[in-house]
Amino acid sequence: MDHLVLTVIAQDQPGLVERIAQCITTHGGNWLDSRMSRMAGQFAGIVRVDVPLESHAGLVKALEELNAQGIRVLLAAGGTEPACTWKPILLDLVGNDRAGIVRDITRLLAELGVNLESLETEVSPAPMSGELLFHAEALLAVPQSLSLDDLQSKLETLADDLMVELNLRADD
Repeated sequence: MDHLVLTVIAQDQPGLVERIAQCITTHGGNWLDSRMSRMAGQFAGIVRVDVPLESHAGLVKALEELNAQGIRVLLAAGGTEPACTWKPILLDLVGNDRAGIVRDITRLLAELGVNLESLETEVSPAPMSGELLFHAEALLAVPQSLSLDDLQSKLETLADDLMVELNLRADD
């Protein structure tokens, strides 16, 4: 078996995921992991599949043919997962929305050698004022050599500059 990672984007429509799943199943593939979402009328997702080596080319061709239906699929070979030399930390951040929050937080994380395992963000009106609030939830892969206190301290300094609240906690 060979792992493939598919990135999918298309105008949102009923049956979209079924067409992708049908291509995978028809070629002997197995749908393993996925993250999918509808946003601004578009549907986007990332999917990891197992496919027999002898069916690889046929699956790739079938997925490419979905382009005629407005479904764009980008393919990449699955890689090997690195040995776990990090600790999982959950980050929750809330503050008034402004341009640059994601850039500033991710810049600091990258400088500290922290990797983003997942990131979800949204902007929504505050319950009382209606002012736009930015909310982010992330799973961080923090190097074993970086203490949670050091990470917290550096992020809090940045949070003060950004005027956001953030919480870190170990992912148990």
